[in-house]
Amino acid sequence: MTKIDGSVLEGVSATALWTLRSRALESQRPDGVLHDPWAEHLFDSIAFDYAMFGKPTHYHVVRALAFDRYIHYFLRQHPGAAVVSLAEGFQTSFWRLQSALHDAGSHWYSVDLAPVMALREKLLPTDARLSNVAASALDRTWMDRIDGDRPVLITAEGLLMYLPPDVALNLIADCARRFPGGKMIFDSIPPSYSRRTLRGLKLSKDYTLPPMPFSLSSAQSRKLPDTVPGVNHVHKLPLPAGRGIWKLCGFRSLERLEPFRTMAPTQVRFDA
Repeated sequence: MTKIDGSVLEGVSATALWTLRSRALESQRPDGVLHDPWAEHLFDSIAFDYAMFGKPTHYHVVRALAFDRYIHYFLRQHPGAAVVSLAEGFQTSFWRLQSALHDAGSHWYSVDLAPVMALREKLLPTDARLSNVAASALDRTWMDRIDGDRPVLITAEGLLMYLPPDVALNLIADCARRFPGGKMIFDSIPPSYSRRTLRGLKLSKDYTLPPMPFSLSSAQSRKLPDTVPGVNHVHKLPLPAGRGIWKLCGFRSLERLEPFRTMAPTQVRFDA
């Protein structure tokens, strides 16, 4: 099989391959907690030096499961809704959530930069319920594609941490303003991890992670309604239990204890 060269992706866009590998390798495991055949297909179809990312990151797997769980719930509660996946990279949530997308009125918008979208369109199937939007999440023109009269859920999985804090918060505010009554889910890293990336965090001797200047602890996320116009009713999305030490995610009581409360990644949902 002729593979497509993934080295055309650079900087933050290349991290889409980092998260892809984590999901694909998990899906290949007989004891894997995530079944993701399309991630396996992408992983096998894109030629890239994946070893430079170091060891696979199980957080990418449980994060995907947490997002899937809420998106599935939202689509069941809101037939005919629109899901907008910002900076989707090589996420394959659309295909993992087919059981919740049977309603012909539901629609999924995949938003990412042109180089990423070109690879997606070469390697993933088309679907009448899926629209690809080749644009930056920061280019607000993608908002013009969305029918705001239907229920809207915006997802930002693995995006906001790479943005300057003011840019990340402005994007959140603009989503809330443009889609009142909608919902948004995103994840964020703790401040301690952000500081490590700003100093130059090496995943291997050959790869330094792009800086992640935006961070948000669980406690800080609860203050968003006081600081970001249009944000209401902030909730934390719990991580489902994974494998190994990540099984601890299934114990909700641990989230009230240190170091889990301030040093763990945060998954946030808010209502606009």
